[in-house]
Amino acid sequence: MKTTSYGLIKNFYLVEKIVMKREFASSNVSFSLLQSNPDFLYILLNEVGSCIMLLNKKMELRAFNDPLKNIFTNHKDEHLLYMRCGEALGCAHQVEEKSRCGETSHCRDCTLRKDAVMVYASGEPVFNRSVSREFFLNSSEKVLKHLRYSIRCFRFERDQYIALIINDVTQLVNQSRIIREQELRISELMAKYSDN
Repeated sequence: MKTTSYGLIKNFYLVEKIVMKREFASSNVSFSLLQSNPDFLYILLNEVGSCIMLLNKKMELRAFNDPLKNIFTNHKDEHLLYMRCGEALGCAHQVEEKSRCGETSHCRDCTLRKDAVMVYASGEPVFNRSVSREFFLNSSEKVLKHLRYSIRCFRFERDQYIALIINDVTQLVNQSRIIREQELRISELMAKYSDN
């Protein structure tokens, strides 16, 4: 199991390295350290704050890094491989309807799913998209999470996979909302006192 997951993550890195090498050819950025030291890459993938999921064509989880279980804790102690994306994340629609991810009444409107399918079909990546959705953190605690995600497609051995990178920006969105509300309140108070 670890060998397959590690192999997928390593291949994703190699695809990204080729793309990055082309994009940053004129800079001093060097990724040769990572190529010669796969343990460093493995540590880096698990220390980064982003959730990295590698999905197959059925949107089933084939590999993931440790932040998946920190950001989405619905299945903290369970075996996640081959769960569909929404099942691994604890999507509230999937949990409440007791249906598989991709088969709920809300799946046809899921931007995350639509983008993943589109990337798989076209090979064209998507970057820095947003989605807000409720997720179960455990069997009874449902929370609204605000996520930013990017999706890229790559080949490993003979199969095609999707790399889904998710950042939980819930705290930033909530803080931004509070600041906007406070600014509005201040503006209203200033307008009220300037009228007097």
